Amino acid sequence: MAHRPVTDDLHYELYPYPPRDPRKESGERISGSPSDLDELVHFCFGGRLDFGRPLRALIAGGGTGDALVMLAEGCKRAGLPAEITYLDVSQASRTIAEGRARARGLSGLTFISGSLLEVGELAPGPYDYIDCCGVLHHMEDPAAGLAALVGVLAPGGGLGLMLYAPYGRTGVYPLQSALRRLVADLPPQDKVAMARRLVEGLPPTNWFARNEILGDHKQSDAGLYDLLLHARDRAFTVAEVETLMAGAGLVVTAFLPPLRYDPALYVAEPRLKARLARLHTEDRPALAEELAGDIKAHAFYAVRMEDAERAVARPDDPQMVPVLRDLDGPAFARSFRPGQAVTASFAGKTHRFPLPPLAGAMLARIDGTRDLGTIHAELAADRSDLDWPAFHRQFATLFATLNGLGKLHLRLRRP
Repeated sequence: MAHRPVTDDLHYELYPYPPRDPRKESGERISGSPSDLDELVHFCFGGRLDFGRPLRALIAGGGTGDALVMLAEGCKRAGLPAEITYLDVSQASRTIAEGRARARGLSGLTFISGSLLEVGELAPGPYDYIDCCGVLHHMEDPAAGLAALVGVLAPGGGLGLMLYAPYGRTGVYPLQSALRRLVADLPPQDKVAMARRLVEGLPPTNWFARNEILGDHKQSDAGLYDLLLHARDRAFTVAEVETLMAGAGLVVTAFLPPLRYDPALYVAEPRLKARLARLHTEDRPALAEELAGDIKAHAFYAVRMEDAERAVARPDDPQMVPVLRDLDGPAFARSFRPGQAVTASFAGKTHRFPLPPLAGAMLARIDGTRDLGTIHAELAADRSDLDWPAFHRQFATLFATLNGLGKLHLRLRRP
């Protein structure tokens, strides 16, 4: 017996994604990119978001609520009033997201059911910030979806987006095609069961079987359905992301974390490194993607082209407050030794990033309230030769590493 094909709408009614249970909501802090408050203020507003008025935000295609909860709780912790609108086509996903918000006691939220393409009628805004993760790559016309979002973006606003990337998803699309041939006429539960059997029996030469960085299908039926049985799914290279953004009058301000998109991490030969140094800045992320080979999704921020110059915070203003993310600065400072480095793994290799001599003293003072001018003054009190240029050179080195790893951002000192 043939069954009606599962559309995108019905898919998420049957298998809300990612799978979440409001009854098990622990209140644990959610950390991710995009839509971490300090991160988006850094990469969309140049660190200069006005905390004196509510942040108007849209979570477009909000799913089961991760981005909604992360942004709402970030605003609550920061004392930033916020008016956040959630929009999703799936009622089942909305129910979960609402339950999670209630469990956490979050307020200032509006929930709307409907298509992203109808956002201008359903939730016209305008919005200072729009989150849209994991949605555009499932649309028949991603450019139309993006245009709808830009249509409700306030002047000077920014977006945080996520789109699938092709190389880290090697093997996904041939297997999706194979499953359409084999199980398209089955009901959803049978599709899942048969897909699991197919995956378990794949030959070792199959590219999906050889791809060790894909794991959603192992975690849940919702993860398997979203990865292998989705009705519509495409991936974007860095160059295709940039083309899509440009078509909507946008420019990418940062791929996340920025260091992952530095091709110098993936090239060891000195002569090739020298050639890398001559590349235009805008060409570097695309080359990094090609060399790394394991990027399965691009998370990034974008603003209108005319806002690009002011969008990203810079570490040269004494009134900028450095803010650490998921890193205990004083604890790190206590163990810091001159010549120490931080390490991070990218593309299966561990990389060492040397820190400047004053890194420990700086990190000990980064508490989210001291601005750079204050930190400099405190350090200069014991070092007569530490003028602002000398301090700035060392902080810029520390900043390049920790901001590149997604661990340090800047925001303007509040009045």
